[in-house]
Amino acid sequence: MPIRAILFDLDGTLLDSERESAEAMARALHVGLGVEIGQAERDFIIGRSWVDIYDHLCAVHGPLAWSRAELIAATTAQRASVFAELGVTVLPGAQQAIARFRHLPLGVVTGSSRAEAAQALDALGLGGVFRAVVASEDVPRSKPAPDGYLAAATALGVAPSECLVVEDSHAGIAAGLAAGAKVIAVQAGNFAGHDQSAAHHVLATLDQLTVELLRSL
Repeated sequence: MPIRAILFDLDGTLLDSERESAEAMARALHVGLGVEIGQAERDFIIGRSWVDIYDHLCAVHGPLAWSRAELIAATTAQRASVFAELGVTVLPGAQQAIARFRHLPLGVVTGSSRAEAAQALDALGLGGVFRAVVASEDVPRSKPAPDGYLAAATALGVAPSECLVVEDSHAGIAAGLAAGAKVIAVQAGNFAGHDQSAAHHVLATLDQLTVELLRSL
């Protein structure tokens, strides 16, 4: 069955902003709650959803005075200044891959919030390119559940089996497979060393995501 749409993960796949997000979260917790987080909590956010991050913080530091939504909002506010200070790293081949497949319906499925996704896509210069953006608020379950990818396929009017999912994390790969999509893993942003072996193909960078490869799936 030919691929009719491509669904991209965001952080770790199109750009590397998770370290900036960790710094923003650390600043938000320090300023807002007087909570100091260590490197382990910063590292934990890589490849994980806000549901998992919030639960982990509560397990380590006890119940937070903020709800998960309040933590996300405070982090998003701090992230704008962190991006301005540190910039954002676009992963190799990301913008070129998007340009190569602009003729197809494209979507983003992320564990980030809508506001964070908008910040990141603007930083990439890709605001408005994606016909569907599914963020953490939009689905009841985060990756590795397939909810986000199923929602994106529905929004694009394409069967999940006709979608290609492009991911970096183990949970994201599992989500794409559970949705019934073809899954490609990209190594360039896999800084946490997630196991990518379950994907149908593993690429070094998005430069290798070619029209010829798509036709072969």
